[in-house]
Amino acid sequence: MHSHADFDSPDGRRALPQLYQGVTTIVLGVDGSGPNTIAQMFDGYRRHGIAVNALRWVGHGIARETVMGVADREPTAGELTSMKAYVDKGMQEGAVGLSTGLFYSPGFFAKTEEVIELATIAAKYGGRYDTHDRDLGAAYKGIGYLNSIREAIEIGEKAGTPVIFSHFNAQGVHNYGRAPEGAALVEAARARGVNVMAGQHVYTASNTGRGLAAYTLPRWAVVGGDDEMRKRFTDPTLRARLTRGITEMIEIRGGAEKLVFSDRRADLNGRSLADKAGEWKMSVPDVVMRILGEKGNAGLLNLDLYDIKNTEYLAQKDWMMTCSDGGTPAFGEGFVHPRNYGAFARKLREFVYERHLISPPFTIRGMTSLSASFFGVQDRGLLREGMRADIAVFDEARIRDKATYEAPHQYSEGVAHVLVNGRFAVRDGKPTGVLAGVPIPGPQARVRAARRAG
Repeated sequence: MHSHADFDSPDGRRALPQLYQGVTTIVLGVDGSGPNTIAQMFDGYRRHGIAVNALRWVGHGIARETVMGVADREPTAGELTSMKAYVDKGMQEGAVGLSTGLFYSPGFFAKTEEVIELATIAAKYGGRYDTHDRDLGAAYKGIGYLNSIREAIEIGEKAGTPVIFSHFNAQGVHNYGRAPEGAALVEAARARGVNVMAGQHVYTASNTGRGLAAYTLPRWAVVGGDDEMRKRFTDPTLRARLTRGITEMIEIRGGAEKLVFSDRRADLNGRSLADKAGEWKMSVPDVVMRILGEKGNAGLLNLDLYDIKNTEYLAQKDWMMTCSDGGTPAFGEGFVHPRNYGAFARKLREFVYERHLISPPFTIRGMTSLSASFFGVQDRGLLREGMRADIAVFDEARIRDKATYEAPHQYSEGVAHVLVNGRFAVRDGKPTGVLAGVPIPGPQARVRAARRAG
């Protein structure tokens, strides 16, 4: 339900981290990053082949940046019209709805009303609203964990779209034990008829490729783009203000030792911010500004950001689906989050078969039919005659994740067979190399395709 897989490379198109977990379909263009060139991307998937099926969002963040750059202001009427046109094109070409990354720049600078306007365009085509919401609890001078949930529900309710929260959970030690409060807001909305659901992975660490800037810099520091950001690093007054802001942000996230680089650059990869501060004999804020100024942004893991008790509580909700929030990393390269390789298998092994927290049917529903029904995909997600044969067969005794934070590049085990559109992608535990995945268009495009076929 929330994937960063990359189909631009042959290894990415093989999607082995997903197949070894039994995943047959992924949703891309998340966090507001999905371009509106859906038809072109789907054509590429058909031409080059992909191992799993793919749905795509069109993104608010990329629409805003295309029209306005990294600007901290409301759009003009003309700019809003251009953003609407951007979303409209994506929906016409097959997007399943609008995604946002209101935690990230430039989505952070958008007011609620702007997002409602764009989500209304998605609603016109039967689309959904997906959000990495504004403040999961560890945002700097944010609106608060509960207000962030309220905002996302308001957007969907006013725009007329179903809502899905990305990796729904409460972040930060100060929010440990508060999952029931957030869940109560979701359930109140569902009780009044709003279709609100969420995705979850069961790890306690977060990870993002934009992590250094996103986790450590106040948002005002990136207004205008990277060049303007670097100028602020050299202004003594602004640098002092940045030092205070960076220090406060890192405290919210548990300290510099909890922020570990997941980056292709060997001098950063696997090291914490605290490690680099010790190595360079610099303050942590100075390390942040040096890396961003000289090397550019970097991926970061935030260890122990999520409370396992919160995660357990949310896993038991019947509106909770499963996601990896991971991608298709080059096997063996870099320090990456283990969720890339293990999210689905981990949930089955730990929450179902070892701890008996949730039942197998309940969990599998959240990985299959619940997801398909959320998107209105009527021919997948169930084992039933006449449905598309996207089928995972696994051994209950052997299903497990092997990836760890120390050694993340390990495929899950226990999946015996995976069929994608009726063809074996994995057979007897081995990938076949068959690229049988297809792009799955959004509701408006599906209607047009059915009409053409009829």
